[in-house]
Amino acid sequence: MKKVILTPNPYRDKNFQTVRTSMNILQDSGIEVRLCLPFEVDRTYDLPRDLRFSRLDKELPMADAVICFGGDGTILHMAKAATRQGVPVLGVNIGTMGFMAELENSELGQLARLASDDYVLDQRMMLDVTVYRDRDIIFHDICLNDAVITKGAVARIVHLCVKCDGVQAMECGGDGIIIATPTGSTAYSLSAGGPIVEPEAHSILVTPICAHDVASRGFVASDKRIITVELTHNARRNAFLSVDGGKALRMNMGDVATIRKSNLATKLIRLKDRSFYDVVNMKFRNN
Repeated sequence: MKKVILTPNPYRDKNFQTVRTSMNILQDSGIEVRLCLPFEVDRTYDLPRDLRFSRLDKELPMADAVICFGGDGTILHMAKAATRQGVPVLGVNIGTMGFMAELENSELGQLARLASDDYVLDQRMMLDVTVYRDRDIIFHDICLNDAVITKGAVARIVHLCVKCDGVQAMECGGDGIIIATPTGSTAYSLSAGGPIVEPEAHSILVTPICAHDVASRGFVASDKRIITVELTHNARRNAFLSVDGGKALRMNMGDVATIRKSNLATKLIRLKDRSFYDVVNMKFRNN
């Protein structure tokens, strides 16, 4: 690698200490480094004047990798932009769980291995999410973790019909439903009672959230299936769709959310030789 973008989360990396250490390690290894903020920060937040930040959209097409500093949310946020440019991502955990992060603060020295291309790339399946209103597309995005359709903050039940390749697979009333990738199986889906699935598995997880019907059970579909979700005739007026925890879209009666495997895949950089189950045991034992 010759050029790497560092995207620190200013709210987690206090005084940018972790990113400063990483910059020194990478530059000493002969790698060109650029600093870019992964999202807009509050105007009242004072960024360090001794650090120079570049625009992500300008630097990303010419980068060999992106290193994210923060929690899983920071990695998810960056994954979309990086994947669209075909740039691999490496996560450094400064959050709590940090399930997708490859390195902890104490392991920054391993970043030097990027200079000699001493790493492997993991391909992570993504989902393509589209919402139709009549014949119009009102929403389209990709996600690495999940697409979630919920009732919102109102204390009521939302009734949803889930179809798999046009055949009804589930009709449930409850707080909503999660459509997740194997990567997302250890996130919200797991909290809602879904299974842990290996990232290399080719599948789409469908997990109800607090279903009021005990017969409503989650299922695992092939990644070749097309999942559709819509409000049933006896549903309340609205539901809300959020992709990878992003801003929610209000769905009306008649809207149809279509979820399928994306043609794009996120590339995660791996520096350590460890099993997925080593990560599961370590993260859930320590948190």
